[in-house]
Amino acid sequence: MGNRVSREDFEWVYTDQPHATRRQEILAKYPEIKSLMKPDSNLIWIVIMMVLTQFVAFYLVKDLDWKWVLFWAYAFGSCINHSMTLAIHEVSHNSAFGHCKAMWNRWFGIFANLPIGVPYSVSFKRYHMDHHRYLGGDGIDVDIPTDFEGWFFCTTFRKFIWVILQPLFYAFRPLFINPKPISYLEIINTVIQITFDIVIYYVLGVKSLVYMLAASLLGLGLHPISGHFIAEHYMFLKGHETYSYYGPLNYSPSCGYHNEHHDFPNIPGKSLPLVRKIAAEYYDNLPHYNSWIKVLYDFVTDDTISPYSRMKRHRKGNEVQE
Repeated sequence: MGNRVSREDFEWVYTDQPHATRRQEILAKYPEIKSLMKPDSNLIWIVIMMVLTQFVAFYLVKDLDWKWVLFWAYAFGSCINHSMTLAIHEVSHNSAFGHCKAMWNRWFGIFANLPIGVPYSVSFKRYHMDHHRYLGGDGIDVDIPTDFEGWFFCTTFRKFIWVILQPLFYAFRPLFINPKPISYLEIINTVIQITFDIVIYYVLGVKSLVYMLAASLLGLGLHPISGHFIAEHYMFLKGHETYSYYGPLNYSPSCGYHNEHHDFPNIPGKSLPLVRKIAAEYYDNLPHYNSWIKVLYDFVTDDTISPYSRMKRHRKGNEVQE
């Protein structure tokens, strides 16, 4: 179904990512931005409330008909679990307790991981730091799709399927692009998560477990909030590899301010709107989005856009990975 995408390869570039240069220019002009580089204590309470909210939901769905379990998994649980992944992203940048308490952030990320059902918080931190340091780096940045994804998901229908299956590709892509030795924290993350899943199954039943896992799968796939996965770095305009979103779904943390985030990864999401306000001349003229739903629609229907629509850079040989 649909025309075949015209792209047959990634957009290979031979320039460095723009974020480091822009960060230096902005800090030289607006040094007061450094005052925003501090932990966001509100994030701790937001995460705790979301985790507790899902715990209540696990109890409420345990005796519902299956159709209502799946309905609430998509209508409610998906929003919470997707928001939890955004909070885990913030925690991976040590935004909860600060860089001086890095391990507190790792343990808090494992706690935030519980309602998602699949252990990933610790692994995400390891790979996400590489994404920032080596944006688009061939064989390093696992946010970049594989060659198979670019080659196979090349029609309207196949791209639609790719969007639905996004969480699976994000989960397994690192194993093919840049596998890393398993760390002891990843083992701990896995043991705690599996133990939690087993407790949910034996205490509340299979419907609560399915609700939890379905909320994660649906919330990270074909869901309005999931438009940010594509909006952030897919090259809808030639020469632009990072895009911000300034639409109504921005909430704390302000996950849509992605140019600002890559420029200042040490600034918590809630303060990124201030970065844009202070350094407006650097951001107002950059291409951005106001609708994640439109991003999803355009990605699926535009025969010039596909998983190949990403900028890639060759490795230089001196990369130090997380």
